[in-house]
Amino acid sequence: MLRFGSFSSRIAFLFAGLFALVLALVVSLALGGLARFAEAGAARDLTANARVFDEILTARSRQMGDQAEVLARDFGFREAVATEDAQTIASALESLETRVNSDIAFVLTLDGVVLAANASDISAPESLWSRLEAGGTRGIIASKKGLALAAAAPIEAPDLIGWLVIAQPLDRAELDRLVELAPIALDARVVDESNQPDWLRGIQSGAVFEHEAEGERSLYYTSDLEVLQDSVVPRLVLRHSLAASLAPYGSLKVWLIALAVGGIVLVLALSWNVARSVTGPLQQLDEATRLISEGRDVSLTIETDDEIGRLAGSFNAMVTAIEERERQIIHVGLHDGLTGLPNRKLFTEQLTSMLARRKPSERMMVAYVDLDDFKMVNDTLGHPAGDALLRQVADHLREDLPDALIARLGGDEFAILIDGIEDNASLGSIADGLQRSFERPLTINGQTASCGASVGIAMAPVDGEDDTTLMKNADLALYRAKHEGKSTYHFFEPALDEEARQRRQMEIDLRAAVKEGGFELNFQPLYSLAQKRLTGFEALIRWNHPTRGRVNPVEFIALAEETGLIIPIGEWVLREACHQASTWPDDVSVAVNVSPKQFAANGITGTVLSALSASGLAPDRLELEITESIFISDVDKTLATLHSLRNLGVRIALDDFGTGYSSLSYLRSFPFDKVKIDKSFVEDLGTTSNGHAVIRAITTLAAALGMETLAEGVEDVAQFEVLEREGCENIQGYLFSRPVAADAVAELLRDGAGYQRQLCA
Repeated sequence: MLRFGSFSSRIAFLFAGLFALVLALVVSLALGGLARFAEAGAARDLTANARVFDEILTARSRQMGDQAEVLARDFGFREAVATEDAQTIASALESLETRVNSDIAFVLTLDGVVLAANASDISAPESLWSRLEAGGTRGIIASKKGLALAAAAPIEAPDLIGWLVIAQPLDRAELDRLVELAPIALDARVVDESNQPDWLRGIQSGAVFEHEAEGERSLYYTSDLEVLQDSVVPRLVLRHSLAASLAPYGSLKVWLIALAVGGIVLVLALSWNVARSVTGPLQQLDEATRLISEGRDVSLTIETDDEIGRLAGSFNAMVTAIEERERQIIHVGLHDGLTGLPNRKLFTEQLTSMLARRKPSERMMVAYVDLDDFKMVNDTLGHPAGDALLRQVADHLREDLPDALIARLGGDEFAILIDGIEDNASLGSIADGLQRSFERPLTINGQTASCGASVGIAMAPVDGEDDTTLMKNADLALYRAKHEGKSTYHFFEPALDEEARQRRQMEIDLRAAVKEGGFELNFQPLYSLAQKRLTGFEALIRWNHPTRGRVNPVEFIALAEETGLIIPIGEWVLREACHQASTWPDDVSVAVNVSPKQFAANGITGTVLSALSASGLAPDRLELEITESIFISDVDKTLATLHSLRNLGVRIALDDFGTGYSSLSYLRSFPFDKVKIDKSFVEDLGTTSNGHAVIRAITTLAAALGMETLAEGVEDVAQFEVLEREGCENIQGYLFSRPVAADAVAELLRDGAGYQRQLCA
């Protein structure tokens, strides 16, 4: 045993030597372990943040899906898609792109046709159609702008007529924006399987691996993305620099070496501090990282101001940032961005929860609300004014119904849930109070405005005990309320469900009739008092249903107007009427009714010209009958269309004259060829003197303006004689003949009208 110097020096040198050897080994192992720990931590961070990034993509697609679903359920938008109203569709898509901060929005019809301003940007719509048909709603699609994150919502009116798709290209700018939401520094790329580099091929999805490129070591994470097209196989590739991860540990290595040198001198005094200052915080950080990966709340206690303390502070800041971003994402996904009200998803969740907690003695009211004439506000005052109106309506509802759950479903549609209604409470009083909330005055751009609403109400448990049934029944009640008039409410009745089913079936049958040619035309004669002969016929559509027999036009014409089918039906009537009239004598004309929706659709002039050209009918033998309702929306556009039709040589008649409020102003605005006196004025002829005066006034006014007159609904001789005496020039009604089939027109022209036969008899 070596002995030199004092005992204290020997102890000092012995412990110093032994500690130096052990410390050298420990420091060496610590440095290697620290490097491995840092790499493992970086791998865990990358894995954890990869899940966060996946959640960001999922939340982004869900947000787009929710916005797409809101617009897809909008009544006006569904009507625009059903009627292929390109202008309204384009406006709605542009507004949707602005709200969702997206670059691509389009409608894919059941025929695989893309309806959008830049339809050519969509690659392989047929493969997208097949995925949507199979029930897909979210995933990656290919566009001319590259791979894009897309979400789709079915458009039902009420049957499926297409899908609304909104997408955001996952280009460099979009990925960088999404990466900013991630807690750690990431580089994200979305690559197609066919374009990925060789070193990435064969890598299992969901695995973290290391790769060195251009002298820089990096960790990579790949995952396969859900697709909405068969033609793409995308992969998400996340890269995290190891240099950036290991940088915070560089100073820690220096500290370890310094502690090793100082430990030789201060073996016993500093050993505890070394262990406490090095191993303790590292263990806490490792445990905290594990807890974070399990989704648990963690916060490190900062005990020092050195690198380890700053590392703990950065870790706490990272945890706080993750929680705040998750809270923001959840809030955006469950609330309407314009009004701050809950959206459809949150409303449905709350409704389900409240139904589960409902007491047997309590009732719940679910109200669906649709603002009246809101589209007119947007069209006349602009979308900012419409947004201001929606915010004020939301504020009024919050003030008037502080205990109710109020949600904005999208567009101008709201949902209201009132619970805890006792059995003896007056439902009518509650509904009246709800209605009054929409009657409060509004201020838009400094001007006072009014806003009515149609309300459909369903009650739990009598109208349903689950959220789906209650919301469906409230929607059916809303549909009835809208048809009963504006600013009213309607409670659900079981008959509404059956009525909706019958209406859906009739719509299906009507579409089949349009496709398969299930209609025919009848013709009612028009008799000239001046020429004492039949001068024309009015074309009337008839539908012989395969099982129901002949369907009254009153039933199916209104449905055709609502669904937009009136446009193809009207085109068929026009072409068939011209074709039949081309076989008649040259001095016999045909009159065709033009629906306001058909008239408003672009291309009515071209349709008329095509029908005339195909049939060879002279333009002056075609008479188009319109009602004054075509002037409501855009008078200047309507007058321009009327003049373009007049320039073709077609005659224009104003139908149902006298039943509106502005007929006289319309006569002054446009020189009609004929005015048709509504049958309501003809019914009283022969029994009251007032009817004579009205007929005399109309015929005198028309004569002064150079227009012919025709009286509808003439059924007896007394009416005929009064009309003839008061100067009416043309007669139409059952007195002469009921509408006849096309093959009976020739015989009717040959034999003369029924009234003439009666005179001869």
